[in-house]
Amino acid sequence: MDTMSAEVDAVHTEASTAADARGTTRTFVGNLEPSVTPEAADAAVLVVSELVTNALRHGGGTCRLDLTAHPDGIEVAVHDRSPRAPRMRTPDLTGRTGGFGWPMVKSLSRATAVSPRAGGGKTVSALLAR
Repeated sequence: MDTMSAEVDAVHTEASTAADARGTTRTFVGNLEPSVTPEAADAAVLVVSELVTNALRHGGGTCRLDLTAHPDGIEVAVHDRSPRAPRMRTPDLTGRTGGFGWPMVKSLSRATAVSPRAGGGKTVSALLAR
């Protein structure tokens, strides 16, 4: 994902659970100046939770989370070992196989991108409003 704004704050961490990633995200957005709206903070936590959960489930059990604050947005990037990109599919209303996450991430984000990594795997990025 290409942004024209200068980086003002960032965190890079290995994510072993979605709960840890949510906590890292809450701390990150809570410390930003100027502060973000509660809606923007909630959106960031929700997007991180979805992307990290899927990376852990489908990407080999480990992933890296990068959060970067820009003057006009928050960039979320999750790196995992799977080359398979997220895909739109019909949601399973019985709750067995999901299908709600990627549409939710796309609707909460200004932009999304899936990029292959040189050493294998992919990066899924989302740019959120600040």
